[in-house]
Amino acid sequence: MFITFIHIAAAAIFLLFSVPAHAQIDGASFFSDDVNLPWNISADEIEYDQKANQYSAIGNVTIIKEDRKLKADLVRFDHNSMKAVAEGHVVMTVGADILNGERIEIDLKTETGVIHDADIFLKQNHFYIKGNKIQKTDKNTYTAETASISSCEGETPAWKLTGRNLRVTIEGYGVVKHATFWAKDIPLVYIPFFIFPVKQKRQTGLLLPQMGYSDRKGAEYHQPLFWVIDDQSDATLYFHHMGTRGNKIGLEYRYVSDAQSKGAMMLDFFNDDKTDDGAAENSRKWGYEEDAVTRPNTDRYWFRMKHDLALPADFFATLDIDMVSDQDYLHEFRDGYSGFSETKAYFNEVFGREIEDYNDPVRVNRLNVKKNWSDAYSMNAGAWYYDNVISRRLADTDSTLHKLPFISVDSVKQQISGTPFLWQLDSEYTYFYREDGAKGHRTDIHPRVSLPGKIKNYLFAEASLGFRETLWYSDVYENALSEKDRTDTRELYDIKLDISSNLFRMFEMESGGRVKHTVIPQMVYEYIPDSDQNDNPLFDPEDRIEKKNLITCSLTNIFMGRSGDPAQTAKDAADFQPYRQFCRFKVEQSYDIAEANESDPSEWKNQEEKQPFSPIYAELGLYPNDFLAMQADARWSHYENRLESCNASVSIENARKERLFVQYRYAKDWLESVYADIRLRLSGRFSLYSDYERNLLDGKEIRSSLGIVYDGKCWSADFRHANEEGDRKFAFMVNLYGLGGIGTAK
Repeated sequence: MFITFIHIAAAAIFLLFSVPAHAQIDGASFFSDDVNLPWNISADEIEYDQKANQYSAIGNVTIIKEDRKLKADLVRFDHNSMKAVAEGHVVMTVGADILNGERIEIDLKTETGVIHDADIFLKQNHFYIKGNKIQKTDKNTYTAETASISSCEGETPAWKLTGRNLRVTIEGYGVVKHATFWAKDIPLVYIPFFIFPVKQKRQTGLLLPQMGYSDRKGAEYHQPLFWVIDDQSDATLYFHHMGTRGNKIGLEYRYVSDAQSKGAMMLDFFNDDKTDDGAAENSRKWGYEEDAVTRPNTDRYWFRMKHDLALPADFFATLDIDMVSDQDYLHEFRDGYSGFSETKAYFNEVFGREIEDYNDPVRVNRLNVKKNWSDAYSMNAGAWYYDNVISRRLADTDSTLHKLPFISVDSVKQQISGTPFLWQLDSEYTYFYREDGAKGHRTDIHPRVSLPGKIKNYLFAEASLGFRETLWYSDVYENALSEKDRTDTRELYDIKLDISSNLFRMFEMESGGRVKHTVIPQMVYEYIPDSDQNDNPLFDPEDRIEKKNLITCSLTNIFMGRSGDPAQTAKDAADFQPYRQFCRFKVEQSYDIAEANESDPSEWKNQEEKQPFSPIYAELGLYPNDFLAMQADARWSHYENRLESCNASVSIENARKERLFVQYRYAKDWLESVYADIRLRLSGRFSLYSDYERNLLDGKEIRSSLGIVYDGKCWSADFRHANEEGDRKFAFMVNLYGLGGIGTAK
């Protein structure tokens, strides 16, 4: 904490008096780190006592190098004892950190010293530290008889911590005895022994605990311990006490091998004192009735891992593991240290890959190895294991399908040498494995040749022809479990014609700006012949490719605007803003020629009447400024004269970070919900926030919360109430900037 100030002062004083008294004081001859960055020293006068071998700089002494500065009325250095003194209005700055004191005494041999009447400001933590006499007792340790710590400004800060016998170890901890927490001039809490971290880099130590109470878990105490293993790895150990459920232990291990190779492993486990054995009362208290599945197990755990590894020859591997004990675990532990939300956010930020949602009972475990060649070819190989938690724990059989292994080799569109034609390739081999049911191999090769062209620079067309060859080799056939070693094949071709245009017009505005309106009409024709595939194995949708004779037409409108006129002066042109999209509207519909020509009602989509026209799909995006965004999409069936689906949202956010977001989601017969969250600044310091989600289809509230925040310069307070999945919670948190948060939750 204070080591920088002591070392800078010692270096500056030593270098100042390491030259003869008659030398030119420009700094260039008495430092050894970089002659291009000298110490700049000035004083009213500099004296040398040859008999005592002492140097003195008197009056307006200033020693400067880059962002480091020492100012004092007097600086004295005894070359025999290697002791130095700076006194009288001593001010030392290192970047934005500032030390004020009346006197600094330094022993350059032992690297110890004393700062009298010290007043220190540390920018990084926004800490103000005051002490009557702060001593540097060894290389990394400081002590003070009395001291105060705060992140608030002023003689009477909003909060401060005072105490006696302060002892601080750099890259370790600070200890204060007989500490008192003050709010303004009022002493609120007496703490006999207070410990706080003093770190400039990673260090092993206890992190702030989380405390709370809930109906499901009872009184909670969640204590993490951070462990620095070495420069490339660290870990966090968690102890989570739950009054009515037991004690949960957690471990997170993180490591970095190089710029591309890194990983994280996380494991939580505990023996639950409560189970959902199917009884109504137990399901309500300890289970989740909406999933209609019990949780009889007491052994509960969650192991998850992500790993990135750079391999030789530009291969790159990724590994994702996600194994959970039961379908309720991630519901129960969504929040808090090592909870689902924290894990998901960490994986997304560090690895760019998320995990399946908390309510998905099928967890994906995958190993992938990738390689690209010259941006034209790519290979992707690996194994995907789908862990169906419900089937694994509760079912007699498990028909979950896995890909163990698979490999794909693909190419982007590229020109066939010497011709106007382009070609591309999609190919894949997969072995499908399941514990119960059909298993087998599938090889699928799908090359495509296309011919692009244009007519008079405004009409673009591309015709393409694809051929698909699929081969299955079944270990166990799905329709006859006794039949093995069966081979099936499929040959298909497909035709695609894509015709589009790109038209635009510029509109000059009276204000000097411009609006660019772009219209993109497009028509796509797709054809796949009818093929009997009923006898082929069925592992995934790719095994049943339906016939297609489809025309899809769409019209897209894009509006972009910009202010200013680039033809004005150079200065105005520098301020000229580029085009910004403020509106996008697209409408699309398909016509199924195959259904229009089909005479068999069993082949119609609804088996009651022909419906060759698809629902009309439309999407709209409005972005009139940087603060407002409106988005919507919908599908309308003109046969039923009703919406098939609809999603709409409005987002408003201003420069004060006030926000309003409202979203409506609808899908015919199975989904209708509304979600909203809002944050309002009530005054300069108070903010109100709330969110609400409701299932309109069954009239059930999913979540609601309301909170208020006081955000001061050096502390904040947050009170909130939430109802979620039958659990009512209250929380109150105080955050003292620089020290962390304390509070309770119910």
